[in-house]
Amino acid sequence: MINNIKTIFKHRQEGIMGHYRKNAVMILLHKKQGKINIVFEVRAFNLRHQPGDICLPGGKLEENELPIDGAIRETMEELNLKRENLEFVGNMDYVVTPYNFIMYPFIAILNCDNIKPNKDEVDHIFEVPIEFFIENPPELYKLNLLPNPENSFPYELIRNGKDYKFRVGCVPEYFYKYKDYVLWGFTAFIIKNFIDIINTK
Repeated sequence: MINNIKTIFKHRQEGIMGHYRKNAVMILLHKKQGKINIVFEVRAFNLRHQPGDICLPGGKLEENELPIDGAIRETMEELNLKRENLEFVGNMDYVVTPYNFIMYPFIAILNCDNIKPNKDEVDHIFEVPIEFFIENPPELYKLNLLPNPENSFPYELIRNGKDYKFRVGCVPEYFYKYKDYVLWGFTAFIIKNFIDIINTK
């Protein structure tokens, strides 16, 4: 048994415990009128998931798809772009969320001006100058995550039963207000971290 364990773990590559859905998004930079903008989408209002929300281009990874490939594919599909319209720049840090999914952000440059988004997925797009995010820090609020065991939870199997002191979590929620748009959630979280990286260099 011990030899079998040694064989299994000797060259094993570590990963993340648990099962997570995986999404990839693109911070899409667009030079316009001498400024560098970030492209955002307003999700189509007929979608089942988060209709009308503001997001970055991207979406769910397909089976065995690399995150960068998924980010490029989804960006092309949502904005009706060709591969040559995108110049890949690099990787952001990825986000392991408390909601059982991982989000992989990447950075690319948009090399075309006439964008006609896929109306099945995107109601419209808008752009925000990077300077806006540099000059306007987001508002920060806290979203507390509290334990909510299901009705059949076996309290009798743990010390102190229903009086057990479960851990609680807290998610920072950032809000940017730009004209008539409000950016929040993981979109704002990713943008804030992007700006923080720029500001430290």
